[in-house]
Formats: sequence, structure tokens, C-alpha cells
Amino acid sequence: MNCRIAKEAWDKLKLEYQGSDRTKQMKLLNLKRDFKSLTMQEDETITKYSDRIALIVNKIRSLGEEFSDARIMEMVLVTLPERFESKISFLEESKDLSQISLAELMNALQAQEQRRALRQKNVTEGAFQMQSLQSNKDKNQFSKKKSKSRERNNKEGPQ
Repeated sequence: MNCRIAKEAWDKLKLEYQGSDRTKQMKLLNLKRDFKSLTMQEDETITKYSDRIALIVNKIRSLGEEFSDARIMEMVLVTLPERFESKISFLEESKDLSQISLAELMNALQAQEQRRALRQKNVTEGAFQMQSLQSNKDKNQFSKKKSKSRERNNKEGPQ
């Protein structure tokens, strides 16, 4: 409010939100370090992982640093867990990775993740159904044994 011209106000805002050049460089260095240390957790989804990556990349870009999608893709491909290895191999063999967009890569990985989750759900449901059938079978056998025991006791009569 104390600024007389727009340039003066802009410079004050820039200093307040971005800091000095030295502060900006330190923030950039820390963000780049965070980016390099990123890895996808075993229980993490592609969507959550890409959100974490995007957050760091957007902060880096907001500080004026160039950060290419190719660099992000490379990071994603190297830090994915083993469960995505077959998809990565397929993409490497079937397409030129330099021609694929980051969005296309993430969509392909999300599709594989959804298929895998669906298969696991079906396997789990199948196992639950088998367990339920076995439990019912056990109950029926128990009921039959109990019934036979009662019949035997009734035939023998009181002693």
C-alpha cells in the first residue's frame, strides 16, 4: 500500500513470495533434491504418485526453472515399483518413448493398475466364495453327523 508505482509494488510482492535470488536458489535446490528422491510406494496409486510429482514440479516451475515433461517421464519410469515392469517393457518395445506424452504414459499406467485391481478383486471374491462353500459344506457334514447320532440314540432307546 505504501508503493507509489506498480513496479515498486510488483518488486515487493515478488520479494515477499519468492524471496531474494539466494533464497530462490535454495528453494530450487531443495525442490530438485525432493524430486530426485521421489519413489513410488508399493501401496500408492499412480494418481497419488503423479499428484506428488506434479506438486514438486509446479513449485519448481513457479520459481522460473525450466522442467521438461521428458525429464518427468524419465523420473516416473525409473521410480515405479516392479509391478509396472511389464507395462514399461511393453511401452519401450512398442513405442518411441520420446514421442509419448506424459499424460499418455500416466493413462496407460492407470489402466494397468485398474485391470490389476479388478483381477485381484475377482480373485479375492472367488476365494471368499470358495471359503463360504467350504464352510457350508462343513456345516452340512456336522449337521448330518449330529442327525445320525440322534437317530442312533433313538434306535437304541433309553438304557
